[in-house]
Amino acid sequence: MADPRQQLITTAQAMQPAGLNRGTSGNVSVRHDNGFYITPTGMHYAKLGAEDIPLMAMDGSHTGLRKPSSEWRFHRDLYASRPEVGAVLHAHSPFAVSLACLRYDIPPFHYMIARFGGDTIRCADYAIFGSESLSTVALAAMHERKGCLLANHGLLVAGRDLDEALGLAIELEELCEQYWRACQLGQPVLLKTCEMDEVIRKFAGYGQQ
Repeated sequence: MADPRQQLITTAQAMQPAGLNRGTSGNVSVRHDNGFYITPTGMHYAKLGAEDIPLMAMDGSHTGLRKPSSEWRFHRDLYASRPEVGAVLHAHSPFAVSLACLRYDIPPFHYMIARFGGDTIRCADYAIFGSESLSTVALAAMHERKGCLLANHGLLVAGRDLDEALGLAIELEELCEQYWRACQLGQPVLLKTCEMDEVIRKFAGYGQQ
């Protein structure tokens, strides 16, 4: 069986080439047994080894050589409240940050918004990084959604596994860029509620063989 810590490192190292982060910003985790592995705080992903990945318990304690990411709380709370979530990814990608600093929800300008579970992608209220308050507003924005923006901060996604989490993050950043570019030309024409409902129904079985 593959080591989930190595899978986590591979995902973290894919974030920069995908345009999701630079330096040590962002974090990613994967559910494991009754807790989760998470990237350590303040370490470049290129230098990570399996021994650098802390294992966190749901009570907030951790084991391992390194301290966990300061954002472990919203990872923990997503796992605790959403049993279908197997991996969580947070990034400071440029277009997501730009819209988050404007505190914009992303409206249904494109049908791929439905991939995240609804007809909008919400922007959570602002709270300081690493805080329980941030986790509270993030979970509210993530209600019945797979992704959200965090005001003046970045993006957050939750997937069934690491592959889906990375794919969702890339898709969300791309949608942020598309919306940003469309707004430079005018006011995007939004899909109607009935049109988005139809897409959401189609996505319920999308990609399943």
